[in-house]
Amino acid sequence: MVEKILNEDAELKSQLKRVLAAVEQLLPQPVEVLDWQSCFAASWRRHSLAGFLHPVDALDPVDLDDLLGIDKQKQILEENTCQFLDGFPANNVLLWGTRGTGKSTLVRALLNRYAAKGLRVIQVDKDDLMHLPDIFAAIRGQHYRFILLCDDLSFEAGESGYKMLKSALDGSVYAAPENVRIYVTSNRRHLLPEYETDNLGAKMVHNEIHHGEAVEEKISLSDRFGLWVAFNSFSQDQYLEVVEKTLASICRQQQIAPLWDEDIRLSAIAWSHKKSKRCGRTALQFALQCVGRRMREARR
Repeated sequence: MVEKILNEDAELKSQLKRVLAAVEQLLPQPVEVLDWQSCFAASWRRHSLAGFLHPVDALDPVDLDDLLGIDKQKQILEENTCQFLDGFPANNVLLWGTRGTGKSTLVRALLNRYAAKGLRVIQVDKDDLMHLPDIFAAIRGQHYRFILLCDDLSFEAGESGYKMLKSALDGSVYAAPENVRIYVTSNRRHLLPEYETDNLGAKMVHNEIHHGEAVEEKISLSDRFGLWVAFNSFSQDQYLEVVEKTLASICRQQQIAPLWDEDIRLSAIAWSHKKSKRCGRTALQFALQCVGRRMREARR
């Protein structure tokens, strides 16, 4: 009898250990509170049903002066960010447009320039927008100014994060605290797919076009951003100007003579045709390829 009880007790302990091990996998890991004085950027990391802010150690060293061909966009976003840093009224921002034009890079460049003045960035993935109240609670009351960055954002119909972001922008119970502004980058101006059938509900009222409900719903989210900053593809002349300046900058960094001639110009045009895109990213990729090839040839 005693032996049976002992065996049952050992089996019960084994079962309890397995249950505790499984529960531990679900519980959030203990994390230290971030020291925002030394941590300039963080990302939200999910763990089971919760999440935590994880410091980003390696920051992109890009400077505002490195971003070429988007002077107007830089001015608009820098002015709004400086207003925010100074404690004056400032807007949430939607940076939209074609890929590779420097939308998210511009935000990182602003962080590098203004981190010493108290600017911090928290990056949040679309799938984690439901955790916005937790993020806001973690940074509410901090004397730093936070840009909450959601990069490359777009929604499909019915996604839960859509309504959470809408609420955060709308000043509801889930509104962002005073020390937070939301910057979103997207290839879509209204953050949602647009279909030809959306316009079927439009009608004329006193000679004015009134959108149907489908369009109104899609506009309702993007309309909550105070600023829309558009990023478009370069013309060929703009693209070549950016290529030339980018080449000059990389050559200075590598301490070699500047590279620019007719052959390089034609090669840059051909490169943009292969990439089907004239933008800052394409210009940088060509410049890196060109300088690297020339330096390797010079070493032979």
